[in-house]
Amino acid sequence: MDATSFDPRPNYLRALDQLEKLLQQVTPEQLDRATPCSEYTLRELLSHTVGGVHRIAYVGEGGHSQDVPAATGEVGDGEWAATLGRARERAVAAWADDTKLDRPSAVPWGTVPGRFALGGYIMEAVTHTWDIAQVVAPATAFDDELALGALAIAQQVLPADQRDENVPFGPVRPAPADATPTTRLAAWLGRTVS
Repeated sequence: MDATSFDPRPNYLRALDQLEKLLQQVTPEQLDRATPCSEYTLRELLSHTVGGVHRIAYVGEGGHSQDVPAATGEVGDGEWAATLGRARERAVAAWADDTKLDRPSAVPWGTVPGRFALGGYIMEAVTHTWDIAQVVAPATAFDDELALGALAIAQQVLPADQRDENVPFGPVRPAPADATPTTRLAAWLGRTVS
């Protein structure tokens, strides 16, 4: 498949579906727990992840991602799945026009065609879903096909030998030989996995 003709929107929606199922399981007592993203508690990571959906929606609407925070405002303890649902609706509407897939889009890693901007946000959504699951439901079964696509993106845009202080991911970590694709993605993006 030619990367310049690939439509990432269905996979982005699959990533959000997977995330939403997990967010439906979040309980208030989990919100202040640590996550694999050492700089975030679960509440802060949920805010960052849902904020990322709003951010890519804003990009689809024609804005520059850096103009809006990658975080939500105040969200009630039991409102995370509904908050994600509203962000998803916004993203769907923002990217409904096919021409936006080739339009230059300003995201944190540069100005790229819209399809590559969305590809990066697939990687982010799948990775943070793994992070969240480690706190909420560690036995979660993930969409392997979706994770393989996100891993391919990560390996292409974040090679192991190009990590420095400007890259918001740690060095590649080892993953067990029998690790799932989602776990391998997490390890590629610097998470310690077992």
